[in-house]
Amino acid sequence: MVEEAALREATHGLTPEGDGWFVVNARESRWRRWPPFGVWCAFEGKKRFPQLGINVSVLEPGEAIGLYHAEPRAQEDFLVVAGECLLIAEDEERPLRAWDFVHCPAGTAHMIVGAGGGPSVVIGVGARGRRHGGIVYPASPVAARHGVSVAAETKDAGQAYRPFGFPRRVRYEEGWLP
Repeated sequence: MVEEAALREATHGLTPEGDGWFVVNARESRWRRWPPFGVWCAFEGKKRFPQLGINVSVLEPGEAIGLYHAEPRAQEDFLVVAGECLLIAEDEERPLRAWDFVHCPAGTAHMIVGAGGGPSVVIGVGARGRRHGGIVYPASPVAARHGVSVAAETKDAGQAYRPFGFPRRVRYEEGWLP
């Protein structure tokens, strides 16, 4: 039988302790802020979920979920639940609106950027496959127009994100989620 994991009140919200099942409201969980990558809640505690990552991102226009990348051995999927976004996939742009679903099979270069006249909310889900092939950050002129491309291809996430500093933990702010 799998035991329920306790939720601990951390400085910036609730976080699970242990590997058991749990229920937490996104508004009560810990969030991170990292301009120009918006704010997001990943629900994980000290240890990452071993098989599947899930997060809720809130993006202002021009903010992105991250840098343009491909995961050679792991799929990622996204659901826009509010607002408008721009998908960049394989150097093509595609507008997104609420309830658009994006499926990126393993190896698909992609990124989502907030668009429109206000914030967007995006749920991201990805298989954990980085240990088995890493992440590739390709240089892309299309992604560069939106500020989400590296200058030269790399597999080093630290190098790719170094110019942006580090995310900081924050508490949920009223109004981020609809």
